[in-house]
Amino acid sequence: MSKNVAFVLGNGQSRKSVDLHKLKEHGTTYGCNALYREFAPDHLVCVDTKMIIELDEKKYQQENNVYSNNNKLTERTPGIKILNPNKGWSSGPTAMLLASQQNHNEIYILGFDYLGIGTKNEQVNNIYAGTRNYKRKEDRATYYGNWTRQTMMCANTYVRTQYYRIIDNDNNFIPDHLKDLPNFQHIDVEIFLKKFN
Repeated sequence: MSKNVAFVLGNGQSRKSVDLHKLKEHGTTYGCNALYREFAPDHLVCVDTKMIIELDEKKYQQENNVYSNNNKLTERTPGIKILNPNKGWSSGPTAMLLASQQNHNEIYILGFDYLGIGTKNEQVNNIYAGTRNYKRKEDRATYYGNWTRQTMMCANTYVRTQYYRIIDNDNNFIPDHLKDLPNFQHIDVEIFLKKFN
């Protein structure tokens, strides 16, 4: 495992073809929210209070690294690590920020699709849609503007870190905020899989 490489795992549909367990052989893994149901990353970020309650029911945070914001719920939930600083960001960009703070040279972000799915990209794009604490599969996608701004702010802060956003062949959408960052590239999932097979 390389200490210089990190993988930040969002929950967009584009990461479905990646065997997450193999990634641990190549670097440190950072994940978000319900990812823990199928894969235990080295570090899990969860800023949604409903997800904190779910995690605590299983006492997941007592055996694993879980990070969240400081609030009344996390204060009374043993084992939660408090994020510092608390920027009030969404879980994905917060996980990216946490990985950046750990001085990794290369950070690969997967499942950061931003755009919805369906014929008009109007439906929620999340692997866990339709499960506890998530929108229904038929619900409208959340507008991605805050996510892309937060991602951009992180990349602009850690200018010596090289970021690679993994995209798939079917939907290689690149938001405007992320098009011209000198330390931020978008690479196809097939190229990624060949590198980390």
